[in-house]
Amino acid sequence: MPLQNRVTPTGDIIATPHRGTFTGNRGIIHDPATKTLLKKRWSSPAWITCLCEFRGWRRPVMARRSWTELFFLDEATSFAAGHRPCFFCRRDDANRFRAAWKAGNGASDVSAKAMDAVLHRERLDRGKKRLHALPVPLAQLPDGAMLQQGEASFLVIQGRALLWSPAGYTAARQFAGDAMLLTPPSTLRTLNAGYRPVLHPSAQA
Repeated sequence: MPLQNRVTPTGDIIATPHRGTFTGNRGIIHDPATKTLLKKRWSSPAWITCLCEFRGWRRPVMARRSWTELFFLDEATSFAAGHRPCFFCRRDDANRFRAAWKAGNGASDVSAKAMDAVLHRERLDRGKKRLHALPVPLAQLPDGAMLQQGEASFLVIQGRALLWSPAGYTAARQFAGDAMLLTPPSTLRTLNAGYRPVLHPSAQA
């Protein structure tokens, strides 16, 4: 049976047999004895996105009292949930993200701690996922932005909206009406400033 460790664009953590292309964490939120999640869904405001492979290191998932290994379909999914690139295993990507964050948000303090504080306000609303109004029409959103309509999540790419699933993206059907922005506004401005998130191969199919 798969562990409950896969993050959706809404930030929920589900069990699914489908593998993600990125890992990451929000601190320690599991019981290593049972390999199950605790009631809390974060223990740190630093929500990061990491490489699944780094220097040949291997971690038994949820096996010890250390950070809880979470997994994402792709980087756009992790951004929608409110994560950012890790400065340890993804230093080059994290520095590109920081530079685009500074340009897009006009920020003077672009430390990891400062970005985490902004993201924590933007991703949560009294413990639940915060949704934001769309600042521009869908066709003007940058690639990698994600939207929510009803129970469905969508990836924006080249002015189109692709339906998200744990297995990958499919062509959107009957996408019409009101939608809300999942991607935190500060991250959206970072995308507008030129950061290009790594997308699942199904997004290019």
